[in-house]
Amino acid sequence: MGVLVVIFLLMRAIPGDPARLMLGERASPEQVEALRVQMGLNKPLYVQFGAFLADLLRGDLGTSLQSRQPVTAELMARYPATVELAIFAMLIASTLGILAGVVSAVWRNSVLDYGVMAAALVGVSMPVFWLGLVLMMYCSVRLHWFPAGGRLDARMVWEGATQFVVLESLLRGQWSTFVSGLRHLVLPGVALATIPLSIIARITRSSMLEVLNLDYIRTARAKGLPGWRVNFKHALKNALLPVVTIIGLQVGLLLGGAVLTETIFSWPGIGRYIVLAIGARDYPVVQGGIALITLAMILVNLVVDVIYTFVDPRIRYQ
Repeated sequence: MGVLVVIFLLMRAIPGDPARLMLGERASPEQVEALRVQMGLNKPLYVQFGAFLADLLRGDLGTSLQSRQPVTAELMARYPATVELAIFAMLIASTLGILAGVVSAVWRNSVLDYGVMAAALVGVSMPVFWLGLVLMMYCSVRLHWFPAGGRLDARMVWEGATQFVVLESLLRGQWSTFVSGLRHLVLPGVALATIPLSIIARITRSSMLEVLNLDYIRTARAKGLPGWRVNFKHALKNALLPVVTIIGLQVGLLLGGAVLTETIFSWPGIGRYIVLAIGARDYPVVQGGIALITLAMILVNLVVDVIYTFVDPRIRYQ
């Protein structure tokens, strides 16, 4: 409710009249006022907010002022693209970040440790838009390894039951579509994964260092257990709680739409769609999009809380 109130008031505080933007500067004041009445923009703010809440409780996010299409349908057509990009980026970030953090903690104060942490510092400090442009210039324009933007090759038309192009094409065995979708995911996924990867690596290292100094780890080593088993089975499992928390928060942020990444790579996701709607003063789209993002954040945090009980049995016992 707090988020809905804030975004409702912020959108009305942005200069510009949606009716004037839709009709253009040459429209007469009478035409603008007639459109405002038609869209309900002439009503008091509390009436507009009440109508928005009433529609929201019925599962209706309203109608776009620009396209005159249901906001729910437009968001659902774009959100799968953001979900696929976020999941792909988090797979890269989680796998490499946890591995880098473990390696850095096991070989503490070595050249490898310093190198991993320096790379993590560079990664978390690197602007996403700059990295995206560099990847596009070298990996797409010069080397022709991956496409520069979009979700599929220009000659391909997706006619699946859902907008999860990569997943559905894999399940259907449409290999050409799957390969094309996966190749289009690589550059935006790598650009989007850089900052989460660096954060996960640093958190994993810190958590692992605390666990590696505990008595039961020394006991496991004294019993002659292999180093890999001590580090990955005994130490890592008990160091995962803060890592799971960070991964959950990062997933929630990415599901909110990676605006810069989606814009640079022309990725048809929800972040880019909401930014365009803000410029057009399309109130229903922005309000509905933020409501969807907020719901995603809440659900991700709930899932993280449930995962805690599987990672650490002590939470389940208590």
